[in-house]
Amino acid sequence: MTTSKGLMHPSEIAPVGRGPLRLNMAEHPGKNRLDGAWWPQSRDLAVELADLVDHIPPRFGRVARVLFSPPDWDPGPRRVPVAGGYVKVGSFPRDDSHLIDLTMSDRTVLHVLVVPTGFTAGQGEEALLAAATSGNAHSANDLLAEVVDSPDVDPTGHWTDDGGSWWRRSPMPPSFRTGS
Repeated sequence: MTTSKGLMHPSEIAPVGRGPLRLNMAEHPGKNRLDGAWWPQSRDLAVELADLVDHIPPRFGRVARVLFSPPDWDPGPRRVPVAGGYVKVGSFPRDDSHLIDLTMSDRTVLHVLVVPTGFTAGQGEEALLAAATSGNAHSANDLLAEVVDSPDVDPTGHWTDDGGSWWRRSPMPPSFRTGS
């Protein structure tokens, strides 16, 4: 989105030396167990949160507070400097949920899956897709377990309304399935 002066919105600009923000949010947050997924590029909470907060799509509003799952991150700060000031940061006590809760300025809370930084490209893409799919009923831990137990991203890239992948490997070699 460009402003009236022709400037780019910060969400469209990747920070220098970093890839684009890997975030996939549901079309209608608040209707499923997860509102989307975020795949950070490192375990550095301050750097990653600043990137997320500064580049989250404008339709979600401004992030005011963040709660995170400590096992996903190296020790981090209680507040993070961002483009508009600071964001308060807290953690779920003794939690390994792979979640980050983003409390927006309008008090809406977005429950976002944190995709582990060590995932392969296929696993990360699959987790991003599944968490934002309408009808997904998986918890963050269950979704990640499903992704790890499944092969990398299926060529179809589709998920069913119950949150599971409809594509399953056939016990028959591909040449027999296609009739060739």
